[in-house]
Amino acid sequence: MTSAPGVPVEPPERLSRAAVTRAGEDGRRWLAGLPDLVGEFLERWELTPVRVVRPGGGASLVVLVTTADGGPAVLKAALPVADGGQEHAALAHWDGHCAVRLLRADPDRGVLLLERLHAAITLRSLPDAKATLEAVGVLRRLWVPPADGHPFTTVADRTERRAAALREAGTLPWAADLAPLIDEALAERDRLTAVPYPAPVLLHGEFRHGAVLAAERAPWLAVGPDPLVGDPAYDLAWLARERLLTLAAGSAAPAVAARRLSKLADALDVDRDRLRGWTVFRAVEAGARALAAGARADGELLLEFAGWL
Repeated sequence: MTSAPGVPVEPPERLSRAAVTRAGEDGRRWLAGLPDLVGEFLERWELTPVRVVRPGGGASLVVLVTTADGGPAVLKAALPVADGGQEHAALAHWDGHCAVRLLRADPDRGVLLLERLHAAITLRSLPDAKATLEAVGVLRRLWVPPADGHPFTTVADRTERRAAALREAGTLPWAADLAPLIDEALAERDRLTAVPYPAPVLLHGEFRHGAVLAAERAPWLAVGPDPLVGDPAYDLAWLARERLLTLAAGSAAPAVAARRLSKLADALDVDRDRLRGWTVFRAVEAGARALAAGARADGELLLEFAGWL
């Protein structure tokens, strides 16, 4: 594989696997074109590469860079996906308020220049109770009304596509035993989207402890949104399943999971019933998707979690 000036652009293994799993041949083509893409933007934006961040994430290549004036920054090239493409718009709307600051963007090419945070220090480095307290504080401030004419999809539209995929998965032989759980998840989604949410806000979309990094200008800032607008309970549902392996290893996991939902709902003034419904849907949908991709352990754990609720 070729290199950008001064640094080898070798995608981390995690990204290489995820790109192919999520996007097939399109993912392979994107991986093959990464060196040229990164090299183009290093030159265009007058950046000096430092190193590729490893192990990195599963949806983007992240390169630490310095700008023409010597400042630290991050160049991010994102894998094109059906539900993505509006990260830049969300970051621009938040304008650095509780989220990483957007410096430059070419959304058509999926390339962003971001302020540099402490990538090795996330909320996962804190004890669970403290991490959740900090996460709640960040999330509360991210939930702002979107601008008029915003480009973001709605919770109803995004989950319609995902519900259709879940419904199709439920017809496959390997999903026969999951039928009651899949039916419940789909029923919850239908119930929660039957009437438009009265006061939709901009949502992070993939909010979790690992999506909040330590920073210089604030203790913690959110990164990596997959933004949409709608019910805050949809966003909070992802946080509800945080540190699932630890939860599953403890005693009385269903009772602990129920208490977690209640505490999160109370902390952010979210309706508990809506939070439970979205948590069930998101866990079952993600679990079925993981099973279909061959990630059996992850899929079974998510489905077990949904069953506790």
